[in-house]
Amino acid sequence: MKKVAIIACGSYMDQGYGCPGEWRCLKAATMGEGFFDEESQVVAFLRCDCPGRPILSNLGMTLKALELKPDAIHLSSCMVNAKPGCPYIDMEQLAKDIEEKFGIKVIMGTHTYA
Repeated sequence: MKKVAIIACGSYMDQGYGCPGEWRCLKAATMGEGFFDEESQVVAFLRCDCPGRPILSNLGMTLKALELKPDAIHLSSCMVNAKPGCPYIDMEQLAKDIEEKFGIKVIMGTHTYA
């Protein structure tokens, strides 16, 4: 089973913009739906909180504490599809930065649920 980490938008989760929290991401991972190509075990779930500056260091600390390397890191659908987009972080650049720093593939999205 693939092991994955998910990074979600804390603002979307807190404000309730159609995302009551992480349940949609977790369901998609468990069922192998949406942007998960197989049933996956979520080994880490991080919130990106505005303005997002600490997300790379938080991810680094999380990966160190896990003592394992996830097969992939998913940026949640609420992060990559936010309208309006995040004023602080360019999602494509964040994905690139994560891949370069940690050597883990980043997937843009988690679920396609309405």
